[in-house]
Amino acid sequence: MPEVVERARRTFGANVLGRRRSLWLGPLLKIVANPLVLILLVASAASVALGQKVEAAIIVTVVLISSTLDFVQSYRSSAAAERLRSTVSTRIKAVRQGQTVELPIAQVVPGDVVLLEAGAILPGDGIVLEGRDLHLNEAALTGEAMPVEKEASVAGDPRQAVFMGSSVISGTGRALIVATGLSTQFGRTAEHLQEASPQTAFERGIADFGRLVLGTVVILVAFVFAANVWFQRPWLESLLFSVALAVGLTPEFLPMIITVSLSAAAVRMAKARVIVKFLPAIENLGQMDILASDKTGTLTEGRIVLERHVDPFGTRDAEDEVLKWASINSALETGIRSPLDEAILAHDHPSVAAYSKVDELPFDFLRRRLSVVAQGPEGRVLVCKGAPESVLSACTTFRLAGEAGARPLDALERKRCVETFESLSREGFRALAVARGDGLTESELCLVGFAAFLDPPRASARETLQHLQQDGIAVKVLTGDNELLTQKICRDVGLDASRILLGAEIEAMDDETLGARIEEINIFARVSPDQKNRLVRLMMKRGHVVGYLGDGINDAPSLKTADVGISVDTAVDVARETADVILLERSLEAVHLGVLEGRRSFANITKYLLMGTSSNFGNMLSMAAASLFLKFLPLLPAQLLLNNFLYDLSQLPLPGDRVDEGSLRKPRPWNLKLVRSFMLVLGPVSSLYDALTFVVLLFYFRAGEALFHTGWFMESLVTQVLVIFVIRTARAPWASRPSPALTVTALGVVAVALAVPYLPLAAQLGFVAPPPAFFVFLALTVTTYLTLVEAVKRYFFRRHAVL
Repeated sequence: MPEVVERARRTFGANVLGRRRSLWLGPLLKIVANPLVLILLVASAASVALGQKVEAAIIVTVVLISSTLDFVQSYRSSAAAERLRSTVSTRIKAVRQGQTVELPIAQVVPGDVVLLEAGAILPGDGIVLEGRDLHLNEAALTGEAMPVEKEASVAGDPRQAVFMGSSVISGTGRALIVATGLSTQFGRTAEHLQEASPQTAFERGIADFGRLVLGTVVILVAFVFAANVWFQRPWLESLLFSVALAVGLTPEFLPMIITVSLSAAAVRMAKARVIVKFLPAIENLGQMDILASDKTGTLTEGRIVLERHVDPFGTRDAEDEVLKWASINSALETGIRSPLDEAILAHDHPSVAAYSKVDELPFDFLRRRLSVVAQGPEGRVLVCKGAPESVLSACTTFRLAGEAGARPLDALERKRCVETFESLSREGFRALAVARGDGLTESELCLVGFAAFLDPPRASARETLQHLQQDGIAVKVLTGDNELLTQKICRDVGLDASRILLGAEIEAMDDETLGARIEEINIFARVSPDQKNRLVRLMMKRGHVVGYLGDGINDAPSLKTADVGISVDTAVDVARETADVILLERSLEAVHLGVLEGRRSFANITKYLLMGTSSNFGNMLSMAAASLFLKFLPLLPAQLLLNNFLYDLSQLPLPGDRVDEGSLRKPRPWNLKLVRSFMLVLGPVSSLYDALTFVVLLFYFRAGEALFHTGWFMESLVTQVLVIFVIRTARAPWASRPSPALTVTALGVVAVALAVPYLPLAAQLGFVAPPPAFFVFLALTVTTYLTLVEAVKRYFFRRHAVL
């Protein structure tokens, strides 16, 4: 037998969903494909080829620091998600060599016979060999909440087939497993969902930014090199200067800034029991403006309690008559033990010890009711409970609380009974009707009343929804439940429930009409999984960034379609595999936390882009222009690379910088046009002051090559580092406190810039000590520059509605 099992395992593979992917290959390929990294590597290769080993070493060091941090953080995130998956190790009972053994699902192979009992999970697709009152929940596959009856029957009968991911609700049985892993229906869906997802808006933005930088670098470098050759300057020196310009214009720390910023957010989210599998999903959370979700477990507690038991006209059942007969039915049934039965028996109820079961009429989906024939003090009695419409159709009389006898159930009284359970539904209850009879069949029954169940609204749901709405996120409820119950729950938590769209209405609408209705309606009831996915797709088509919260395989298409898929650790494997974010505790509070973290990291990344591109572009523009008029290069290649390295070093603490409250209050989509415009507006301001510095150095200080290099190195580095404190906030610099780390690092770099001419390596780097008057000029330059940048920034932000 062990040989047979091993042969089957070699033939069919392990019983796992999805092929195991390398934890390191994905992050590595992402780094290699980054256009910014490619620019830097080409620049370093050119430096090596030209014998400039120091320059090449600086470039490679920067790339290694950035890429290593990016790789480590991405790897750790993937490993965390892998560990999360490995903690969910379900086991199943199987028969091997005549012995019952307990196996991890991953070890089940085709040919195994597994034992089915309440709570068991199907480890593969198979056929039922034997079954007794066997009912399975196939919601993970079909989205249908009600259990399905299974039995051993003739081959080909749908009732004989069982599928991976289903769970046993009641009864016992045995099933022969015929398919496992990716060969199952469940697995084929999982494999399909593992296809590469389209790039997120954030990833597309970064890629577009890389192409913008690449295009600017190519044009600028080609122009500078050609111009220097035209002026008959040494081509080798001109090429090195052009390469240094390329490096100077490239924000080489951007991959690291992004990764560190997102990783810091992921760590903070993990402490709040939110696992991020895919780092860019944090940015999508920050940009999200619609959250689509079912109500169960998010708006509600996700647990059912028996809240009321009333007579047919809605009077409180003072004698516990409804509770008594409902408890007898739930206690004696051997068929489906639903959550409603559990709620009945968990409630305080009269003793049922005096009753024993004589017969049972099991639940089925045609009758939608279940009856038990019991023997007790009253003699033999049939007790029926089920869907109100179904039970009412079998009733001819009814009994009101406090009355000894029954009344005939005529049309008028029947209408009042219908109004009772409809009223309960409007109040948010799920109602079951309870009836009794004296015979052995479900006919001429007497309606005793209704048991009303409630999945209570979460105490924190109203407040969290208010926070989400205040932060620019609309919550759309997509549920398969009925509209009356859904409206009640939504009203209780503060959602607008005045308008609702039903699945049947959705089916009749074309995409254009439905898309327009989506904008004005927040509640969609009685919707199928396909309709949920259609709704998500149309929301995105209309320009919204959509998050979807779901936990079943029927949710997997919507989880994959949405900009950010959110699931829970108790979800089916395929849902967790598809989701970008996993909640260890299902709550809207965790989602709101993720939104704020996404916005915080996006704000800090945007700061780096705005500062880096505008400062670098201004400096490179200045050097490109100056190289055409000076008899020597404005900066030596090594000086230029050192300048750029120190500037980037000053921005390393940006991922942990404080963020203005205004940046957290609404989603801000990726806007490459804003970055480009800011670069083109602020860059020339920087170049203007560079030109002023050139003039003062050449005509006032009569600077030679070494003093010119020193003076401009100091001015360019000090101004572009201190301008961080102006550009990092849309407010006035003094009204927004930077983080201590950013303050210390930036001022430390400024101190280094001022001290460079006096360091032991100054001569080797080509620097000399400037005259004291230069420092007076530098102070005036920095003060006026920062004042002008603040004025231009505020004008720019107002014009582009950033404030």
